[in-house]
Amino acid sequence: MGNVQSSSSYQKHLSRLLPEERADIDAIFSTLSGSEEASVAKSAKKGVSLLKLKAYVKDALPESMVVRLYDGMKSIQLTEKLPDPGAQVAKEQFVVFLSAIFKGNAEEKSGIILRMISNAGGPVKESQILEFAEDLVGSLAHVLNYRNDLKGWYPKNMHDSTAGVKALAVQLVSELKSARDPGDASAPDATCDESSIEDWLFRVPQVSVYLSAVVQRGLLALRSPADQPEDLPPLLPKCSGLKGHSFVSLLNLPAVAYINSHLPSELQQKWRLLFASSVHGESFTQLCGHIVNKGPCVLVLKDTDGHIFGGFSSSSWEVKPQFQGNSSCFLFSVAPTLAVFSYTGYNDHYMYLNHGQQTMPNGLGMGGQHGYFGLWVDSNYGKGHSRAKPRCTTYNSPQLSAKENFTLDAMEVWAVGDPPEGAEKGPKSILDADPEAQALLELIGKGRQSDGLRAPADEDGDN
Repeated sequence: MGNVQSSSSYQKHLSRLLPEERADIDAIFSTLSGSEEASVAKSAKKGVSLLKLKAYVKDALPESMVVRLYDGMKSIQLTEKLPDPGAQVAKEQFVVFLSAIFKGNAEEKSGIILRMISNAGGPVKESQILEFAEDLVGSLAHVLNYRNDLKGWYPKNMHDSTAGVKALAVQLVSELKSARDPGDASAPDATCDESSIEDWLFRVPQVSVYLSAVVQRGLLALRSPADQPEDLPPLLPKCSGLKGHSFVSLLNLPAVAYINSHLPSELQQKWRLLFASSVHGESFTQLCGHIVNKGPCVLVLKDTDGHIFGGFSSSSWEVKPQFQGNSSCFLFSVAPTLAVFSYTGYNDHYMYLNHGQQTMPNGLGMGGQHGYFGLWVDSNYGKGHSRAKPRCTTYNSPQLSAKENFTLDAMEVWAVGDPPEGAEKGPKSILDADPEAQALLELIGKGRQSDGLRAPADEDGDN
């Protein structure tokens, strides 16, 4: 470990890059260094100063992240010592840095990221790593917005991302294994060495994914179609279903990115708004009418104490007195903390939806058991509970709401992935204007006979 040694690996780094990628890097370095010469030998003698890097990036990234990227480039040890090694970033350093960030393993990246955390190198404090993580997440949200790459998500229609940046940074750093003695809870700011950083990068892949995206979109590097195939999980899913609606989502951009990264890969490309209480009304029947038979969903709730939480349902919601779903389901918290709680294997009480029965509980629930759900919304809309002390048996989640029995302030539901067959929206039936009537038919077991006769849906899927 230690700083990346270009002397023994420069050719290896070059060999990783496709010809078009090398040409892309050469062009960027030429622009950065102010060199217009066609000769590689001449341009290799040029260098990139911090001032030039800032001028090139402009407002695409916060200045603090530009400085961190520059420190990371300078951490690469050169094959030959230059007369003034501290002056500028050489071509060799630039190439090795990009190769390591885009295509390297945790060991290769650890020394670079250590210097990005602190340009002094050496062991760093957890508080410094948290500052780096906040800068990384904030820079990602900033550059996606700057490059118009939010895929239909608009900051004006979402909660402020400032708190979300902090929450996601804390979540990322919570996975860090520091040099702290596990039995010493009094050490608030433990020291982390390079092996801790390497282990962190190995176990928390989001750090490398976010850094690659910041470098790629900040420097506009390696943007060829071959480098970003459509089947790769996206940073943000494409958002639809907002057309004609002016509401503010309970989610912020970092929360969407984090929750989306935990969905099955085939469901990470698209989110579509199905239900929002501020738009469709505070009614359990309305809720059922908008989410039944619509495929996998992400539910988000906010209680009157400001806690935001929810769950992922891996299959279509059905109204029936039995549990449904599978082990891909999970619960999550957005505020005051960001976390995902996955299946434990204890029982199969993944998801439950029932209405209009006298002998079984009526409402929507996930995890736990009847009367003690990890998440429960009563059919008497507006009331719910999260009775998960000490933990939900199905998902190992804590109490998600501020109070065990909570009052619901707002709720929204997003369909994820492609709609199931027959669920596409075409020309409207008279029942489309009255979801309550549609839901009542579902509850008594009578579906709509004309559903399979509709014309194909619009491509954007907007409600």
